[in-house]
Amino acid sequence: MKKLEFIPPIKGSIINLNQINDPGFSSGAMGPGIGITPAEGKVYAPFDGKIDVLFETKHALGITSTDNNAAILIHIGLDTVNMKGKGFTAHVQQGDNIKKGDLLLEFDIPLLKNAGYDLTTPVIITNATEFSYIAVKNNSSTIIIKDFSQSAENESSVITAAENNNLPSEDRVAKEILANIGGINNIRSVEHCATRLRLILKNKEKINEKAIENIEGVKGQFFAAAQYQIILGTGFVNKVYNVIVNNDSELAQSNNKDAAYADMTLLQKTSRILGDIFVPIIPVLVATGLFMGLRGTLISLGFHFSDNFLLMSQILTDTAFAFLPALVTWSAMKKFGGTPVIGIVLGLMLVAPQLPNAYAVANGSIQPLLINIGGFSIPTTGYQGSVLPALILGIFASKLQLSLKKIVPDVLDLILTPFLTLFISMILGILIIGPIMHHLEIFIFNAVRMFLELPYGIGGFVVGGLHQVIVVSGVHQIFNALEIELLSSTGKDMFNAIITGAIIAQGGAALAVAVRTKDKKKRSLYISSVIPAFLGITEPAIFGINLRFIKPFIFGLIGGAFSGMAASWMKLAGTGMGITVIPGTLLYMHQLPQYLIVNAIGLVVGFGLTFLFFKPKE
Repeated sequence: MKKLEFIPPIKGSIINLNQINDPGFSSGAMGPGIGITPAEGKVYAPFDGKIDVLFETKHALGITSTDNNAAILIHIGLDTVNMKGKGFTAHVQQGDNIKKGDLLLEFDIPLLKNAGYDLTTPVIITNATEFSYIAVKNNSSTIIIKDFSQSAENESSVITAAENNNLPSEDRVAKEILANIGGINNIRSVEHCATRLRLILKNKEKINEKAIENIEGVKGQFFAAAQYQIILGTGFVNKVYNVIVNNDSELAQSNNKDAAYADMTLLQKTSRILGDIFVPIIPVLVATGLFMGLRGTLISLGFHFSDNFLLMSQILTDTAFAFLPALVTWSAMKKFGGTPVIGIVLGLMLVAPQLPNAYAVANGSIQPLLINIGGFSIPTTGYQGSVLPALILGIFASKLQLSLKKIVPDVLDLILTPFLTLFISMILGILIIGPIMHHLEIFIFNAVRMFLELPYGIGGFVVGGLHQVIVVSGVHQIFNALEIELLSSTGKDMFNAIITGAIIAQGGAALAVAVRTKDKKKRSLYISSVIPAFLGITEPAIFGINLRFIKPFIFGLIGGAFSGMAASWMKLAGTGMGITVIPGTLLYMHQLPQYLIVNAIGLVVGFGLTFLFFKPKE
């Protein structure tokens, strides 16, 4: 074991670490060290080394010694991060090499004290387990922080336990996850969604799945869509992700999509592509649906509005669907590497006012425009509310543009490539891609709609029963296109109405497990996984509870099936998409009793079956 000696980085009084008024430091959770009450606002290098970390707020920095690789954290004051850099001046940058005694930082003591901050400064050795002897040399005196020369092995285990038990929860969880996936060097890329940490690993054999499942704060783990996904819950996953990518710019900028595609099945790739295209559009359609629901509610309550107010409300509710092809082509172009603004223009061409309006053609008030080409008359209309023609045209145009860039000289690229992309895509889009895809779209839509509207709610029973199975498989994004098509064609989303009961049923089943669990710690963890399900996010409940025990998941599927049947039988349909269960109530103000009944069925069946027939093993 090595020895470490360094000079105090700040002039002032040295105190014991346990006298610092911050349990994160005083407990030794971050490692042993000292506290300094500053006599002047200057920070000096305690040894020769390198600036590993310099926080943007300049309130703290990490230094590594060039002699023995000692790592020291100097944290100026307590909670001074909230000053956001005010009162701090850095004389070094992250990555700089430094010499012992160099001036590193200055801080304004009067300013910080007047702002109410305690300037006691912790100086922490963050890799103390590598050293058997640590001391601070202050002039002629030596302050020993650690001297376990004869029992270094015991000290190492004590400090490691303290770090794991007393670190902030996100630091502890991140550290334990890294320890059980082969370390940070085993990560190819990392991202996170609302609830899950998504990892692409170099070597999957290094994963210790049991250990990860037993980490306090982890609600489940699984492989899906070629990614190792760890359920952490909303909000907390962001914090753990930030800890993992901290100080690693390459990892922070990593992209799971390209790495994951190589290992996906064709269905998974299709679902992921459709998700990447349609997910960016969903927030607009959610907002539109909420506007429609609010307007309908107010009218049903007897409110009377002026013509101008109704006109303005129609602008809010109708614009997104009137120009839906522009949104789809924009997103498709962006996804496949084309110029997004070209996608917007192409989508607008599909709904150009010179073409007969698709809705007017559908109700028979006007006739399609007949364009004669080579003796063939091609009936042409606008594509208001269409999804598939815009999707295929956007993909085609992006591929065309990228191909043109390879053959068009650079000097002409700015003018010629956009011109040819727009011209060729417009002709093919209006005369070939549009008509073919529109008829295919109508066929698919009618088939799906007929299935969902099967008598006695059979379609809803099947969809409600299987929806969460499809969520587990990771290909549920494929339904985004269906929901958008339903909204654009009918103004309502019956699919959303069917799946809301399936979601709350999984939450009900998980809640029953929590209620029947006697262990208070487990019950608390389970309840934290249940809450997101009532907000429309089932992954924590499914992967953290229901799939672990299997039976609750099956009972949740049964609840989803019966609630889906009820939704179909009552012809329940939302005014928008993207939100379900409690938030989704806003989409069903026109059918509120039916919506409450559907959710109640899913909750009661999922909870009841699990409570009666599942016995958790403590």
